[in-house]
Amino acid sequence: MRLSARVDYALRATVQLAVSGPDPISAERIAAAQEIPAKFLESILLQLRRGGVVTSRRGPDGGHQLARPAAEISLAEVIRVIDGPLLGVRGHRPEHLGYPGPAAALQDVWIALRASEREILEAVSVADVAEGRLPDKVRHLAEDPKAWE
Repeated sequence: MRLSARVDYALRATVQLAVSGPDPISAERIAAAQEIPAKFLESILLQLRRGGVVTSRRGPDGGHQLARPAAEISLAEVIRVIDGPLLGVRGHRPEHLGYPGPAAALQDVWIALRASEREILEAVSVADVAEGRLPDKVRHLAEDPKAWE
């Protein structure tokens, strides 16, 4: 799996919003806290707002905040808002692909890979990351030394 910088920044921004409390915070504060280029973050926050993940308010007390409790926002949702469906192969959903001859089983591999991604990314919420308490299954996978190679 390969995540774009845009997705990485979006996830970091939502986690920052989760720990920032109930008051909106400026994009500049988020950018500084997470070392994200401010102009790039502005466009990411706009996407997140359009996707229903964050809300924003103008004015001196304005800024950005999560649209729902962080525990209700999965990492998968943020990724989908920014980059679309979780697993695509050459821009296509794996169930719409077909491979000839001995490569036919690749379609099943792509479907299984997507299911595995979903299983993890939908199980982890923005709150889980912000609080440093990942689900046991995810924590167990990350603790395996082979996962770090």
